Amino acid sequence: MLAKSFVLFAALASAVIAAPQRPAPGRTSCKPTTTAKASTSSVKPTSTPVTIKSTSSVSPTSTKAAVVETRTLPNTGAGTQLPAPAAGSVLKMIALGHGLQNYSCATASGNASATGALAVLYDITQYFPGTARTGLPANIFNDLSKLLLYGQDLPLNLVNAAAAKPGTPAKPNTLPEKQYVAVTSAPFKAPADIKFGPITAAKEIGRHYFASPNSVPTFDLSAKTGLVARVQKVDAVTAPASAEKGITKSGAVAWLRLPDNGASVGVTEVYRVVTAGGVASTCDIIGQGEGSVPYTAQYWFFGKA
Repeated sequence: MLAKSFVLFAALASAVIAAPQRPAPGRTSCKPTTTAKASTSSVKPTSTPVTIKSTSSVSPTSTKAAVVETRTLPNTGAGTQLPAPAAGSVLKMIALGHGLQNYSCATASGNASATGALAVLYDITQYFPGTARTGLPANIFNDLSKLLLYGQDLPLNLVNAAAAKPGTPAKPNTLPEKQYVAVTSAPFKAPADIKFGPITAAKEIGRHYFASPNSVPTFDLSAKTGLVARVQKVDAVTAPASAEKGITKSGAVAWLRLPDNGASVGVTEVYRVVTAGGVASTCDIIGQGEGSVPYTAQYWFFGKA
């Protein structure tokens, strides 16, 4: 009898353990749900830009067709725009320039006269929005000028080396414009690739300067690309009011179209767009003599197909 009772008790216990449990009153057994966060980005297109196509080269033995990537030349979003590139032009490269706009004041009054520029050029073509694997979001790509301006020291030899430090957007290293002047005999440092902001590798591809004896605006990319642009200033439009005013907070230099002057190699015209900084103060602030202002800008190089 005792053995039978033990077997019956064990069977009942097993049934109780195996039975499904009900949730306690007032509770549910639903799994928690995750609610996706709404995007906080407020970036909006500001223009109807000109579209240029750039065709990448494909090996003759390849069975694939040439890849055509669309590059969109920026515009200021309002008012008169720079003329479109010549028909049949091909985009060769997009570079980000970082350096100085140079000025001179004959007296201690009036406006400063532009006397040239010095800049190091970095290749950012692969970061253009929509480029497979390496393209950046449009709002970040258009912010690269500002990010470089504050993200790297000036890549030039300055008379006052401390002036190469940019500071931050909230607390820029603002100095008298005479303090930013480059060493005349050797303004450029040894070539060096850089990284800043979202850019893990921006390769130095050339230099921008005004060549003697006629102060010709020159972009020398020959060592890395074979391209040399010797240009003339033909068209200019004011930078957008929203453009980064720069370390001296005096404003962003104008956007330019710079056609070949007849002595370029592989380049028919250059566009300077998306500028940050570079505008001179008036001569009563600069004082008589030479002065320079840090700047950055995108440079778009076009040539024949």
